[in-house]
Amino acid sequence: MSVFNSPSPNYSLKDIKRLIEVHYGFKVQAMVLNSERDQNFLCNTGEKKYVLKISNPDEDRAILEMQNACIQYIHDHDPDLKIPLIIADEKGDVINTFEKDGKNFLARLVKYVPGHFLKDVAHHKNMLYELGLFLGRLRNAMNGFDHPAGHRDFPWDVANVDFIKKHKHFLNSKKGIVDHFIDQYEQIVLPITSKLRKALIHNDGNDHNVLVNEHGETCGIIDFGDMVYTYIACEPAVCMAYVALGKDEPLEPIVQVLKGFHERFPLTLLEVSALIYMVCIRLCITVTMAAYRKQLFPDNKYISVTENQAFDFLEKMQNEDLHRWSDKLVEYAGS
Repeated sequence: MSVFNSPSPNYSLKDIKRLIEVHYGFKVQAMVLNSERDQNFLCNTGEKKYVLKISNPDEDRAILEMQNACIQYIHDHDPDLKIPLIIADEKGDVINTFEKDGKNFLARLVKYVPGHFLKDVAHHKNMLYELGLFLGRLRNAMNGFDHPAGHRDFPWDVANVDFIKKHKHFLNSKKGIVDHFIDQYEQIVLPITSKLRKALIHNDGNDHNVLVNEHGETCGIIDFGDMVYTYIACEPAVCMAYVALGKDEPLEPIVQVLKGFHERFPLTLLEVSALIYMVCIRLCITVTMAAYRKQLFPDNKYISVTENQAFDFLEKMQNEDLHRWSDKLVEYAGS
């Protein structure tokens, strides 16, 4: 079993209120938050807000330790970056073990990061440029951080096209779409991978994890659960993939994120040339993962939240010349 085919935790609001009081010593009102494979709760004391994150029963403790260590590393290097800082329980533990129905679940309480999700606000040019700046700043704050748990074979890693190949049959008649982009990726990107820098990255700067303030400025990021050691260029590419969805002219949001990121954390032109291929592979993972997991967990609507828009984008890009898009991005980065 893995976190992708194991059922999510199933705690009730009553359970959460009791567990918070027992382990953390205060009373809260709780509400359920969306999650792909874990279970998250917003906990409100009336004066402060927290998020209780209960991990999938098949999550490795080392993954949580990596997340905690990275969050602390970022806070030490850029304390003004808004990220979900870890809260220790009354015993000083930052990872708890909860038991339910004979299973153990690892849990953490983190500070609530205020803001509006990027998915809930209208996107505009300067906002996406600011988003790129924020992600570049995050990349700088993470520089030098590493952890053994991040060196993993992980389906959400853009470098891991094997996951798509293994599960594309769940796409039925649409599997030819992902085949097209895998071919492009393997022809263009694989030959240059030895020249692409690698590091441990956040790997999930999508519009469900990025927070903006009332002025549309990026003010925080949450969910470090998909961290992986991979190509640094994947960090902006993941974000680009999701801000491009639903846009009539998807090149524009991609360019704005690139400009901001590149200003704060300069990419090599070779890395820039690979971005559009990485964007497409990330969305191939999105549709493949949705097709695979929704037949396992049909009641979890969050699994397929971006599936249709991702297919729309991929179908459009299937008729585009990705070499031309790559050249355009290199031109923007070099100007």
